[in-house]
Amino acid sequence: MKLGNDLIKKKFDDIDEKIDFMRESYRTLQQENEGLILKIKDFEAELDKKNETEEQFSEQEALIQSKIDGLLKKLNYFSNSAPGDYQSNM
Repeated sequence: MKLGNDLIKKKFDDIDEKIDFMRESYRTLQQENEGLILKIKDFEAELDKKNETEEQFSEQEALIQSKIDGLLKKLNYFSNSAPGDYQSNM
């Protein structure tokens, strides 16, 4: 009967070891998960900043293009006008 009790005790010890290992693995995975969540938040903040910068760049580009178009229209007008049509403010 002693042999049966020793075998049962050994099985419980093995189970305890496995539970301890699983707990430690869980803690490690939980810490890694928290780190990854922080990384994701950092990446999202960086992406938001890049998107905002890109939007500002697009707005500036559109403004510059608008000014260029306006200048080209003026140049077109002056180049198509007769020399005496343009009145100088001098």
